[in-house]
Amino acid sequence: MVSASYDKTTRQWDLQTGKEIEEARHVCEQEMRTMALSRDGRWVVTSSTVAPDIKVEELEARDVETRIVKTFEGHFNWIRCIDVSADGTLLVGGSWDDGVLIWSMETGKLVAGPFRVRATNRSPHPPSIGVVRFSQDSKKFAISSDTGRRLEVWDVQTQKLDVRVGEIGGGTVINTPIFWTTKDKSIVAVFDFNDKKEPDLDSDGFRGPPPWEDLNTIYEFDALTLEIVGAPFEGHTHPIFGLALSFDCSLIASASKHTIKLWAFESRQLLASFDDRVDCLIFSPSSHQLAYTKWGDTNIYIYDLPPDILSSVWPAQDAQPKVCIPLHVLSIC
Repeated sequence: MVSASYDKTTRQWDLQTGKEIEEARHVCEQEMRTMALSRDGRWVVTSSTVAPDIKVEELEARDVETRIVKTFEGHFNWIRCIDVSADGTLLVGGSWDDGVLIWSMETGKLVAGPFRVRATNRSPHPPSIGVVRFSQDSKKFAISSDTGRRLEVWDVQTQKLDVRVGEIGGGTVINTPIFWTTKDKSIVAVFDFNDKKEPDLDSDGFRGPPPWEDLNTIYEFDALTLEIVGAPFEGHTHPIFGLALSFDCSLIASASKHTIKLWAFESRQLLASFDDRVDCLIFSPSSHQLAYTKWGDTNIYIYDLPPDILSSVWPAQDAQPKVCIPLHVLSIC
């Protein structure tokens, strides 16, 4: 497992012993912004600030075994999210000012972009990019705004927008992960369809905090039309900051203010609910464990899913779940 932290380090862990592989630790000179892991586990890609006063970023890919470092060209402002294509050939990054950019993993050169995320007629301001994710066939990528109110799908080759849903607007910044399902049929995301309104003035003339309850629902969107597929996942009462889809697309886990919920993906059945203050989470490749971090805690926790939950999803005669979702990285604040 690979983890990243605001302490400027990326670390690798032996899951059998629970200990860090210390010789693999990498220390960035400046604050790390984000990290991604290639699907084959070979490359750890990091974005860090190299000139804080002018907000210049540096993108690097480090080979897990050889420690060879590749640098990606260009000047860009605050890469907030990155992803490596499933075939390992492309790196995509969402910048604060420069839209979405795509680089060659082999040469480090910019090969596509910038893809400009446009505002609609209802707002003159373009959305801030919160999450970007390649499709499994590496031909498309999806963008989610940082407030979970806009979702877009773009074509890599034509560099054109295929489809979008949602409007621009204020709200809680969540940057919750998004996922493509098997054969890129659909996209799973936390989404907010409600218009944000200014809170009413209280008796003293002050406005209350903005509403938080609108980012508590997970939707499945058809990848071609972005129309909603099936029933949403409902049950959280606070914004969902952590989201994970199992590698075989059978289970989905979500983390809100004080709660983790575990669902059967196809049936939408709630399988379990746990009280814990979780920040981010990810399934193991076998889908039998959850790794997660907690708010204000520097530890990584491994949770073994109960046998009754596993047996309810996979009958005893079934083999090990087939991997269909790429590996992800656990970031620790």
